[in-house]
Order: sequence, then structure tokens, then C-alpha cells
Amino acid sequence: MSQTWLPFILVGAGSMLGGISRFGLTLATRDMGLFALPWGTLASNTLGCLLVGIVAGFGAKAELMSAETRLLLTTGFCGGFTTMSAFVYETSQLLQDKAYFFASGYFVLTLAGAGLAFLAGLLISQSIVN
Repeated sequence: MSQTWLPFILVGAGSMLGGISRFGLTLATRDMGLFALPWGTLASNTLGCLLVGIVAGFGAKAELMSAETRLLLTTGFCGGFTTMSAFVYETSQLLQDKAYFFASGYFVLTLAGAGLAFLAGLLISQSIVN
């Protein structure tokens, strides 16, 4: 296989697995009944950011993770698993439904959760490496 195509294949395979995983998580959380929030998307965005943080931490030590593995996991899997477009769409749906409190909460929880999860991922990988 040509090296030129390898990055595309890695991203495509990772995206497929990430998208399937996100869909499964959405199905698994759709009947949670806790408030009127899209829990699957919230969870996938937060978990995806955690994974990106872990990969970024291991990626900082070049000998621990190849560029191909980082591409597969970050751009591929996490790109398919997390979804900013769904986050924006679902926030707009909550706003259209005049659920301003839930829209605001969902917005803040997603952004804060993603940022904190990324930092946690960095700390996890650093604690393992060091």
C-alpha cells in the first residue's frame, strides 16, 4: 500500500469506529430520563476530549506512540466520536423549544467537561509516563 493513502485509511477507519461508538452511546443513554439533555452527545464529547488528552500526553513522548497511531485515534476515532455539529444543533433545538435553562446548562457542561476531560487525559498520560 502506498504511504500516500495510509493516513486516509487510518482516518477513515478511525472515523467509522468513532461514529459507530457515538451512535451506540447515544442509543445507550437515550432513556436516561435525567433532565431533557442529549446525554449521548455530552458523554461522547467529554470522553473524546479525555482520549485526545491522553493521546496528546503520550504523543509528547514520541517513542511511546507513532504518528500513525495518533492520527488514527485523534483525527480518526475522536473525530468520528465527538461531534461539535450535533452539539450546536442540539443546543439550538433546546433554544427553539425555549428551554433556555437547559440550553445554557448543556452549553456550559459540554465546554467545561471537554476542557476538564482533556486536562485529566494529559495528567493521566503524564502520571503513567513519568
